[in-house]
Amino acid sequence: MSARPFERVLVANRGEIALRVMRACRERGLATVAVHSDADATALHVRMADRAVRLGPPPPRESYLDGAKVLAAAKASGADAIHPGYGFLSENAAFAEAVAAAGLVWIGPPASAIRAMGEKTAARKRMQAAGVPVVPGVVDPIEDTGELLRIAREIGYPVMLKAAGGGGGKGIRIVHEESELVSSFERARSEAENAFKSSAVYLEKFLAKSHHIEIQVLADAHGNVVHLGERECSMQRRHQKVIEESPSPLMTPELRARMGAAACEAARAVGYRNAGTIECLVPDAPAGTSGATRPFYFLEMNTRLQVEHPVTEMVTGLDLVHLQLAIAAGERLPFTQEQVTWRGHAIEARLCAEEPEKGFVPATGTIKSLELPGGPGVRLDSALHDGLEVTVHYDSMLAKLVVHAPTRAQAIGRLLRALREVRIAGVAHNAAFLARLADSPEFRGGDYHTKSIEARLEAFLGKPERPHLEEAALVAALLHREALQRGAAERALHANGGEAASSWLLDGRRRQLERNR
Repeated sequence: MSARPFERVLVANRGEIALRVMRACRERGLATVAVHSDADATALHVRMADRAVRLGPPPPRESYLDGAKVLAAAKASGADAIHPGYGFLSENAAFAEAVAAAGLVWIGPPASAIRAMGEKTAARKRMQAAGVPVVPGVVDPIEDTGELLRIAREIGYPVMLKAAGGGGGKGIRIVHEESELVSSFERARSEAENAFKSSAVYLEKFLAKSHHIEIQVLADAHGNVVHLGERECSMQRRHQKVIEESPSPLMTPELRARMGAAACEAARAVGYRNAGTIECLVPDAPAGTSGATRPFYFLEMNTRLQVEHPVTEMVTGLDLVHLQLAIAAGERLPFTQEQVTWRGHAIEARLCAEEPEKGFVPATGTIKSLELPGGPGVRLDSALHDGLEVTVHYDSMLAKLVVHAPTRAQAIGRLLRALREVRIAGVAHNAAFLARLADSPEFRGGDYHTKSIEARLEAFLGKPERPHLEEAALVAALLHREALQRGAAERALHANGGEAASSWLLDGRRRQLERNR
């Protein structure tokens, strides 16, 4: 290992990702510093770190999102590098600049790359200039409704309105008819302003039944850029990923090579360094479409480590956090593109504290007991422990359950087995919902897209779908009529001094009814 410019890493995050980064630091002989809010004073990442610094009250803006407090914690603890994890300050260009200005190493991409890819319309322009295909639409924010209506008519409905300054599913509206466009535009602008302090919204073609596929890239300071293949992220709800897998069921070697080359070109276009992800849409295509010609379109770049990075680690055998630390230390990538190989199949399911049957409302409470899955090919990234208080202040994700197996079918079987082993007392969670998704015909067949969950939400929630409800109502009506007829027959027999209808007669009528259902 070459000489490293940092010895102590402050991890500006919490939960499972803080633990993930700290473990990698320890394996490289680096000391670690945890930061925490009052709500996380006894959290696992605080216990694991060599040092810990309090940031403030539980609300993120008073703790994990306060860049000045994080920098002060780095100075007080003697940290000489900061790893942001994902979320919080990880894609904040101003904070990355402040870290560098303070003489610390930023374990992430340059602030210029974060800024270039953070504003979606500017990123689309850069990608067009670099020859990377983008979704049909406009590359500038739309200013007035007249322009909005004109552009929508040109590209054709349905269209999608998207906030220019953010992500995470906020500021997005899908519009199917012109009569809905202006009101949707105003709602998208309002939501964008609230979420990102910018009301800028742009318009692009909505591609129904598309696959959401992302390409993992790595770039060092010596001009080397490689991709590590794709992650299929189409199993999502309200633009939030639920299950991810690698390789994608629709991928071919030709399509992977084309998308990988475009992703590397996108990274070069903004002077990227460290780990990043190029997100793309791959629209539905006629049967027989070859990977050499199938279209795909750039969506955005995530200038950080992704939540779902473990599936790439499982199929490539590479440790992305180790590689992040090495790149930040000035080392060259230890392999070329030709040396990257993929083995087997990996799937990740996001275990969340939520109640799917009640509209996916976040759940809170104190974990009273835990039984978590294990066994061959099972990885659980979490910060769970007995007595953990799950609060309203942070993301609802409790853990990432990741499985790996030689084939996709075996990986699905392993995921289902692992999900059914989850026992968490004290906090509601979505393990049963995830199992129904993974066991569905759509997922097993690999024939799913970004709207698959919405299309059959009732079934995934464990409720009979409407056709079954109608059938159940018919059966109930027939049974009720049979009961009335049987009661009338028995009353008639008694009235005539006879015996009640024999059981074999009633059973025969019941079998006849069942055959008629």
